[in-house]
Amino acid sequence: MPHQLGVTIRAQVATGRVAELRDWLAEVARKGLAEGPFDFGHLHGLHFAKLYLLDEAADADGQQIPATLVFMSEVDAPLRRHLAELIDLAGEGIDQAFGYCTGYPGPDAHRRARIAWLRRHMIPASAFYVNTVGRGLEQIRQEAMLRDALEEHLDQRDWAGHTATEIRRELRAYVAGNPGLAWARKPPPPPSLRFRAGEAVHKVAVPLVLALLLPVLLLVLPVYAVLLWLDERHDQPFTERPTLRHLEEVGDYEDFVTQNPFAVVGFLKTSPLRQLTARAVFFLTDYMVRHFFTHDSLAGVKTIHFARWVPIDGWRRMTFATNYDGAVEAYNDDFINIISWGLNATFSNAKDYPPTRLLFFRGAKLEEQFKATIRCHQVPVPAWYTAYPDLSADNIENNAQIRTGLQGDMSPAQAERWLSLL
Repeated sequence: MPHQLGVTIRAQVATGRVAELRDWLAEVARKGLAEGPFDFGHLHGLHFAKLYLLDEAADADGQQIPATLVFMSEVDAPLRRHLAELIDLAGEGIDQAFGYCTGYPGPDAHRRARIAWLRRHMIPASAFYVNTVGRGLEQIRQEAMLRDALEEHLDQRDWAGHTATEIRRELRAYVAGNPGLAWARKPPPPPSLRFRAGEAVHKVAVPLVLALLLPVLLLVLPVYAVLLWLDERHDQPFTERPTLRHLEEVGDYEDFVTQNPFAVVGFLKTSPLRQLTARAVFFLTDYMVRHFFTHDSLAGVKTIHFARWVPIDGWRRMTFATNYDGAVEAYNDDFINIISWGLNATFSNAKDYPPTRLLFFRGAKLEEQFKATIRCHQVPVPAWYTAYPDLSADNIENNAQIRTGLQGDMSPAQAERWLSLL
């Protein structure tokens, strides 16, 4: 079973073509990306994909940052296959999208030149969250099909008077006798040995290095805490509110299916203290999402399929993007109520974030300010693709548990709980 990748490709929009690109993205949004010209529905292992525009901006020194087009995908490994399929299968759409950008080779160039251009314009995420590491697209679709098949079989009979154990036995026999469901009798294979070995080494190596640095850290951290406290005293409350036009613009692309895309962008604070803090926080965030928040929950939030934090413009800005279930209000409430400390740690190093105390406190708990700054910095995501628009993260996890429940023995109580998933 492959592991999942977060691919980010960013390119500068050619001078004078921003308005054209914005109109083209709106047109693509109306058509969808599953079929032509993108044909994302035919790419192997593609869970989600999005295209959005970052407008021209000026940093704290007045230096202009040109408008750029961002493409993001969440896809099953390997990367080489995905980049090749973006040209070989989705090439017409990719050529149109990046045809608005400076230096793109164009449809007449050799496929290798176009693939190489995409690779050169890839930028790494500082942290990438996967709802369940190793759960590929094929597994998600198969397990959804399994649930439908089992429910259809249950609907064909009256099961009154049968115990949960008897019903489960019948369902197991039905799966065993159906060649199309033979795969469900075995657990899904894990990610490749190479991937698991690399992750195991990383999981052990980071604490070892930190342990070696512990004497220095114990000396530095009290000084750092004082400097951070002094720095935070200069933070001002965020008083700006999103305009009606902006709310309508982002709202035009929300709440069409079970999931929603989400993207924000903002400038990071420029002081050395805050730049160092940002890098340290995202280093630790990367470690946690790679080794601890790897199955069905991001520190208690269960509605996120994928999320990534991507530093851009030499760590002057950060863009954060997710694919999540439900409405944006409920999504923000989950963050505030469950992991406000995590939001504060990752986003308090950005300008306009509500004032924090010692990095982890206040911040997102200032609910009105938090929601205002999120909406003000939210970027419309007009072009978006999902491979399973009717499945929430909870649905996907339930389907996986249904498959797991076909294996081994169960007590009557366990069988009853398992049947409740159907």
